[in-house]
Amino acid sequence: MKKITKIILSLILTFSVCTDKIIASEEIKIGLLVPLTGQNSNIGQSIVKSVRLAINKINNQSIKIIPRDSGSSPEITLRAAKELSNLGIKIVIGPVFNQNLIYLDELNEITFLSLTNKNDNFSNNIINGGINATSQLEAIKKFIKLNEIKKTIFLTPDVDFKFEIDKAISNSKIKMLKNYIYDTNPTKLTKQIEKITRYEIRKQNLEDEIIRLEKSEQANKEGLIERLKKRDTLGNVNFDAVVISDFDESLKSVTTSLLYTDVSPKKKYFITLNQWFDESLIKETSSQPLYFPSANKNNYDDFSSEYFEKYNQYPNQLSFLSYDLVGLIYFLIIQNNFIIDKKIFSKKTLFKGKIGIFEIRNNKINHILNFYKVENGEFKKIF
Repeated sequence: MKKITKIILSLILTFSVCTDKIIASEEIKIGLLVPLTGQNSNIGQSIVKSVRLAINKINNQSIKIIPRDSGSSPEITLRAAKELSNLGIKIVIGPVFNQNLIYLDELNEITFLSLTNKNDNFSNNIINGGINATSQLEAIKKFIKLNEIKKTIFLTPDVDFKFEIDKAISNSKIKMLKNYIYDTNPTKLTKQIEKITRYEIRKQNLEDEIIRLEKSEQANKEGLIERLKKRDTLGNVNFDAVVISDFDESLKSVTTSLLYTDVSPKKKYFITLNQWFDESLIKETSSQPLYFPSANKNNYDDFSSEYFEKYNQYPNQLSFLSYDLVGLIYFLIIQNNFIIDKKIFSKKTLFKGKIGIFEIRNNKINHILNFYKVENGEFKKIF
């Protein structure tokens, strides 16, 4: 850990010096391929604004950002990418969505820093820069180790994202008992959770114990029976922690089902994926404490405030990510003596940005994330 810290401090110092003193003799052209029209145009416009904030912060007039509309289909994305290629651009931030990456292997001379959080790339000229499931499970694995949690299960919805979770479990080598795939239909979900938690058996255990005591000659049986009647079940579940791979209302449905089956976050760890500090989770007091990996909250709040002050609106999470990618690209170009080629992403590098620490290895970006819990009306940092 000390070695990593030294490397990061060295990178930050180098970045600061270069930002102040080095001016490239030629323009540094960075493409931006995001949705600027259509139903997702608000995402694209927010990314453009955050990139402008990053450029202003770097304060190097040689950097030129050239945006293009990625459109709504991979064919439109390819045409826009070819326009950037014709301008001599070698690095592009974007596209945003995974489906827009399909044909970009045709432009092998360009490196695309996509904002998708998928684990796999369509081509070796595409680097997925989103906070992927592997990065999140690495942070969860660290939390499990720190708390000496022995038995962990996963609950994953039966949607396309389940394949990402499978890959992340394999990549991270996180120890678990089983990954249960559940139906997102609330009625079916509750039945599945009942089975996973042995709810009917534990409920029957309670009824049997009350009957046994009623028939017994035990001296203090009235008090024991009274206490048992205040309970819902008797007996434990076969896990110490549950990782819920879900978000928003679907996540809340799962925690509600766990509570219904008498599994409490006060006794078992409720862990989920990156929730981007969703304020609605603060109101879900019965499901707390709830643990999750995420970007650095202080930096996220600072960025949001700076963005709001500049544009009188709040950014989306992808804007936060794109802000860091601008700094990352500039830093790597400096490290490569202002030569823009594919080599700048092939070396193992650590870079500290707003989100946290980027780890670049073998043409891939992973994030070393922080860990938080929501409890008592606040998000509290664990590490």
